[in-house]
Amino acid sequence: MTGRAAVLVRGLEKSFGSHHVLQGVDLAVERGSIMALLGPNGAGKTTVVRILATLCRPDGGTAVVDGTEVMEDPSAVRRSISLTGQFAAVDEILTGRENLVLIARLRHLDDPGLRAEVLVQRFGLTDAADRRVSTYSGGMRRRLDIAMSLVGEPSVVVLDEPTTGLDPQGRLEVWRTVRTLAEHGTTVLLTTQHLDEAEQLADRVAILHGGRIIVDGTVAELKALLPPVTVELVEKQPTLEDVFLSLVGAAGEDEHPGPAGEVGRP
Repeated sequence: MTGRAAVLVRGLEKSFGSHHVLQGVDLAVERGSIMALLGPNGAGKTTVVRILATLCRPDGGTAVVDGTEVMEDPSAVRRSISLTGQFAAVDEILTGRENLVLIARLRHLDDPGLRAEVLVQRFGLTDAADRRVSTYSGGMRRRLDIAMSLVGEPSVVVLDEPTTGLDPQGRLEVWRTVRTLAEHGTTVLLTTQHLDEAEQLADRVAILHGGRIIVDGTVAELKALLPPVTVELVEKQPTLEDVFLSLVGAAGEDEHPGPAGEVGRP
């Protein structure tokens, strides 16, 4: 797979003082795929992300993004990669459209208005595009945040804990957005602590533990590592999430502020 890899990491090492966070990480992410990087708190997921985004220098090993080594030409890497952090980095005073136009202008891109309109439509934000972001739900803010990361048309998008703090509806909105990225050919590296999120989204899953990748494969391959389960007839009860979504409606419906700051529908 390494010949088709949009992200290729070999022997990556990083220490902070006497604490060895990464101890020879190997990772390859195929172009146009979704790779989930799992690991407990402190495993080094964010350190890997920061190195790929040229925000942190490795102590050893190599990291290549879209054919460019991160330490040899960091400027080229920044043009190829976009990083979306754990919390939406949007300006709440501006409208959704204005946020997108602002990023396009900061990148000195031609026709910022057209670029914003394309992303507004692509991410289902047309009805909310000219409202202030302060009126957006958590899921809508995250969708806008991801849309902003695509203004420069990067080939690789890194999503670091993208559903942190979101309710079940917001999570489903983001999941749909991530799938859309891959469908359009964007390579996605997703870090998460939610195992169901990785199972729903990822083409491959890598588990980081003890400073190394201890396993890397498809969800089916990882499940095959354990003994076969015993089949038993059980009565399946709806989960609390099933009840919640049934009561409040399908994910993806825009929320609008009602009287006295309450959230309602028009």
